[in-house]
Amino acid sequence: MLNNRIDDLNARVSELQDASESMGTALEEAKAEKAALEAESTAASETARMNANDIYDMACNQTVGISTTVQTTGFFGQSTGKVTGSGFIISEDGYIVTNYHVVEYADKYGYDMTVTLYDGTEYDARIVGTEEDNDLAVIKVEAKGLTPVTLGESSSLRVGDTVYAVGNPLGDLTYTMTTGTVTALNREVTTSEYSGSIEMLQIDAAVNEGNSGGPLYNVNGEVVGVVSAKSSGTGVEGIGFAIPIDDVSRISDDLMTKGYVSGKAAMGITVSTDDSVISAMQSMYDMPAGAFVYGVNSGSAAEKAGIEKGDVITGIGDKEISSYKDLTSALKDYSAGDTATVTVYRNEEYLELTITFDEYHTTIENSSYEEPEEQSDSHAFGGLFPQFPFGN
Repeated sequence: MLNNRIDDLNARVSELQDASESMGTALEEAKAEKAALEAESTAASETARMNANDIYDMACNQTVGISTTVQTTGFFGQSTGKVTGSGFIISEDGYIVTNYHVVEYADKYGYDMTVTLYDGTEYDARIVGTEEDNDLAVIKVEAKGLTPVTLGESSSLRVGDTVYAVGNPLGDLTYTMTTGTVTALNREVTTSEYSGSIEMLQIDAAVNEGNSGGPLYNVNGEVVGVVSAKSSGTGVEGIGFAIPIDDVSRISDDLMTKGYVSGKAAMGITVSTDDSVISAMQSMYDMPAGAFVYGVNSGSAAEKAGIEKGDVITGIGDKEISSYKDLTSALKDYSAGDTATVTVYRNEEYLELTITFDEYHTTIENSSYEEPEEQSDSHAFGGLFPQFPFGN
């Protein structure tokens, strides 16, 4: 009996030894396969890399200059000026992405807008759709056979990656390329006095006026961002920003197919964009800081929630609202159909109201606008544009 047990144990030991050897062989084979795949991936990545000269040559056929002829009236009569920027082609039949602030005057006043290619060819352009909160716009020219960019993935970028910005700095230094690196990710940047922040890439490639709306390329010649802003404070050097292409792609698809970005939350109110109005009211009437409601659209989410003209919005959800900009930023956390609690100050008391947001959208009409005689201090929130341009 004992001998039988010994024989069984010897057999089991032999089986375990065989299994161990087999596992060791499989492990070594897996390691070898992994190393081969990593080497192949590295080789493919190196092969995909382009030198800067080739990226520039390619970018020249994909990047455009954009100019808007602006008429202004002053003490000495009427004068003509130009607002300039950059953009890049996203389809062979003439769709182009740029910053909203590049086309803002054309959008609000119907001024003529021209797109210029590298070879000097000029086209009249029209606005397809705009997304002011994210400083993006899609415009179109009537052309065929243009050279579109290849979109990359901004989510794959890491700090230290090399990038190239191509555009028209200062409006007349056309087709300039600057080189730099990604110096930070997910920076919250405010590009307009009246809008909330936008999450951007931070770069140290030189960015100047006229670069706005131009493409930011990676080393593979793919566009990974839209060059949008620079930090221009005293003593600031080498701090520029670009909107990540992952966000741009989603927004531009909506603008091309619908003319607006779907799913954005809207309240349907007109609020003051001038924080000094609230400051004056605080001093005169002991009112709290917030977003002052000038008007409520009939049938809107705000009207259904019970928001009234003269209310001061001081909170949405768990976010405190002390200015128009805070309200703009807070709405980005919600989508159409979402429900939230809105805190308003009315008749010396605070009220908590429940709102279910509408969908914000605008349509582009190919009509001329009359320039307003005087500046307005209100901005229509949830369905209307500001009544005048707030700067370039």
